[in-house]
Amino acid sequence: MERKNFYYFKRKPIKLKSRHARWRGVAELLQLSARERLRVEWMIFYYTQANQNGSLTARHFGISGKTFHKWLKRFKDSLEDIESLNDQSRAPCHKRNWEVTPTQESKIKKLRKKYIHYGKKKLEILYEKE
Repeated sequence: MERKNFYYFKRKPIKLKSRHARWRGVAELLQLSARERLRVEWMIFYYTQANQNGSLTARHFGISGKTFHKWLKRFKDSLEDIESLNDQSRAPCHKRNWEVTPTQESKIKKLRKKYIHYGKKKLEILYEKE
């Protein structure tokens, strides 16, 4: 027995919003901060009003061309992913670690046992005097 697909009701065509309106929607869903949403607006302006002119976009928003092109490159490299416009950590990759020699450590422990109620600043002064 051959099965036929009968559709009693016609399906409504799916109307997609413009690419730029979808970007704004995604930014809202991701709950981006005001600065991050502004970057989304830079990209929308770049592709619509400025006809892909980076210097015009930078002038319009009052930012340096270097800043705009940095964000544009990041946006294009991510294949136009809105999350690429998020703020990134500014912490250094390699932080300095305090290295204490065993002799220094033993001297500090002795001072801490001798002056239990002193804080680290007073102990530092005592350590430098000895």
